[in-house]
Amino acid sequence: MILLPAIDMKDGRCVRLKKGDFATVHQVANSALETARVFARAGAEWIHMVDLDGARDGVRKNFPLIYEVIQSSGLQVELGGGIKNELDVITVGESGVARLVIGSAAVTRPELVDYAVGLYGDRVAVGIDCLNGKVRTAGWETDSGLDGLDFARQMEQKGVKTLIYTDIATDGMLSGPSFDQLEKLQGAVGCNIVASGGVTTLEDVRRLRDMGLYGAIVGKAYYAGTLDLAQAIREAGEPC
Repeated sequence: MILLPAIDMKDGRCVRLKKGDFATVHQVANSALETARVFARAGAEWIHMVDLDGARDGVRKNFPLIYEVIQSSGLQVELGGGIKNELDVITVGESGVARLVIGSAAVTRPELVDYAVGLYGDRVAVGIDCLNGKVRTAGWETDSGLDGLDFARQMEQKGVKTLIYTDIATDGMLSGPSFDQLEKLQGAVGCNIVASGGVTTLEDVRRLRDMGLYGAIVGKAYYAGTLDLAQAIREAGEPC
């Protein structure tokens, strides 16, 4: 299983939120590039980045800092947030990212997923952000009414190979992942699944690994000091 430490960007700062609530934003690091280099020294090979301003407002104000990480950190970057149209797909896809993540637009413009997969194949992932089993969009602020598992099946049919599943209720809460929801998702699709939200302890990492998940994202637990990143990467083991 690959472990992806996370950097969320807002207004040029590295921040974290609780349950995706922008009112809870707080800065957790000074430099995205230096933070990424710390991750690399801990043994990380991947990093998960989110442009929160892009996700909420469609404004790519953080991209220069994100591009710096893509070009200079030595890590493979998985990037989501604000990929809303064809130009966004090309801009991100040609920036050097290892994987681009389409979130809200996969719901509102599913044809964009077809376009992206046609260009970049398995470098395209779809982020499925759920609250009470329903997909949320627009920086998690809008309830789409779509069932998360049904939506996952639709994305698989479009040729998407990787799904990043976030249970919003656990995100940033240090309460453990939603193992039940992840097991249901595993039973619904054959895609690579990346768990996001709530990963707090080494036991969480081991349990996700033993479930056979492709990957897991670590955010708040690292910044809060509840999880030793180097040890967690070792526990995650070899990539699936």
